[in-house]
Amino acid sequence: MLAFALPYTLHVLAALVWVGGMFFAWLVLRPATVAALEGPARLKLWVEVFRRFFGWVWLAVAVLAISGIGMLHMRFNGFETAPRYIHVMIGGGIVMFALFMRVQALLLPQLRAAVQAEDWATGASVLGRIRRMVGVNLVVGVLVVGVASSRVWV
Repeated sequence: MLAFALPYTLHVLAALVWVGGMFFAWLVLRPATVAALEGPARLKLWVEVFRRFFGWVWLAVAVLAISGIGMLHMRFNGFETAPRYIHVMIGGGIVMFALFMRVQALLLPQLRAAVQAEDWATGASVLGRIRRMVGVNLVVGVLVVGVASSRVWV
């Protein structure tokens, strides 16, 4: 049981960092920046926030994948014998990663370029698309956490 405790704890902590970070950014930081900062300063702040947070997301993704695969083999001897809630969690994780990659690889470079060029209108538009993606990812993340913590759903 002790061998399972470490990957399980790391898995939960990594999910907490990723989903909790999105919750904080979407429901706390964004409204605060809208209330306190003008457009250009807000866009510059978000470029820095994403730079710092996405490093943690990459670490969380790695920990989630490694610990998840480890627990899958330790507890169920592989994917084929795992219960359905595990399959749902893996599928949800893949969706979350795909959404994250869309923001990281496509939208964030557009935001950086707009801020660098001081094209505030484009930057605001891109930030709006990022916000929507993060919102969708947050919903998926909460659903995955719900499935993980209540196996009754699946």
